Amino acid sequence: MSTPVSRHPANHVPEPVTPIAELMSAFPAPWALCGGWAIDAWLGRQTRDHGDVDFCAWDQRALFEHLAGWQLVAHHPNVAGDSSELWDGRPVDLPAHIHGRRDKGEALPESLVLTAEQGFRLDIQLNERSGDHWVLNGEPRVAIPLRQAVRPSGWGLPTVVPEVTLFYKAMDLRRRDKLDFAALRPQLTDEQRDWLREALSLVGHPWLPQLA
Repeated sequence: MSTPVSRHPANHVPEPVTPIAELMSAFPAPWALCGGWAIDAWLGRQTRDHGDVDFCAWDQRALFEHLAGWQLVAHHPNVAGDSSELWDGRPVDLPAHIHGRRDKGEALPESLVLTAEQGFRLDIQLNERSGDHWVLNGEPRVAIPLRQAVRPSGWGLPTVVPEVTLFYKAMDLRRRDKLDFAALRPQLTDEQRDWLREALSLVGHPWLPQLA
């Protein structure tokens, strides 16, 4: 279904991403670079500044065990958005994301908004999986085989494919999401463009005319 946007020679992984790549190199379950750095991975260049590094994962227990020695704060539907309680590994409801920083014995910030400046440079997106499929949206249902949704980018890292990355970018329509769409859209293959157009048509979206 998906192929990389462009074929680059092996590129040097950018410095902000390198420690995350090293951290996850021994992770025993699927994971993938996502968000703005995924856009840059497919384009082979950094297109804008990034406040943190996003990656997605599906196995919560494996993730919690792998990140022993990190301060992890989970945000999900049953926890207030300004929560700063440490995640204790209990299953969290999806969709959810986790802010993380290495545990150096520091108290959590008094501010309930966790930022990269406070060391929380890791933003983990926890996702729903049904068998071999990644469920991108529950109702209406949008799903894709996980093996097709994650591919190695030019940086050699598992990376969410361009069309799925843009599907998630379409959900918020922040300024940076619009910039990412503008940067990556011209590089989509016909197959990728068709998949994204079909997926967005299910939820309805102002980007549809630009994918015609």
